[in-house]
Amino acid sequence: MTIIGIAGGTGSGKTTVVRKIAEALPPHHVVVVPLDSYYNDTSHMTEEERHAINFDHPDAFDWKLLIKQVNELRNGQAVEQPTYSYIKCNRLKETLHVEPKPVIIIEGIMTLLNKKLRDMMDLKIFVDTDSDERLIRNIQRDVLERGRTVDMVISRYLEVLKPMHEQFIEPTKKYADLIIPQGGENHKGINILCKYIESLVNV
Repeated sequence: MTIIGIAGGTGSGKTTVVRKIAEALPPHHVVVVPLDSYYNDTSHMTEEERHAINFDHPDAFDWKLLIKQVNELRNGQAVEQPTYSYIKCNRLKETLHVEPKPVIIIEGIMTLLNKKLRDMMDLKIFVDTDSDERLIRNIQRDVLERGRTVDMVISRYLEVLKPMHEQFIEPTKKYADLIIPQGGENHKGINILCKYIESLVNV
């Protein structure tokens, strides 16, 4: 089993890189473990308290559960992956049944932050995209998918995303085995990466 970690700022193109890797490998060969599914359970909090949480800080994630479930997948055990609602700012009751596959991709902004998680990875990738491009993608995604206004997205970017990126995400670039510039726009780099992963997992 090969475990790949993919990190990078919000809107950097991580999802595109994950999709390209999955498409390059045989069908049903890859399972994706999104870091965003492992925000802490905030059911005990009021709605006001939940909306006050900084979800771009490491403390917002349930690292213990994530590491436990990745270990279980690595040991050939299926897991019940949590699901999360950005609108409710809380976990949903529904879980996602995930079976182990030959390739596990852990994807999220701070995937390379936790040392225990990093030590489980065979390949660590950082998707490095210009901050202006990431802001544009954030506006497009959050307005369409998360019910936010453009002003809300820009305000959140300046007050939360940018400082958290500089403090926690950007420094994890040093742990990466490979850096992919410009996310999904760097087709040549992704194609080379996919060829390498094919050889790595021997398919």
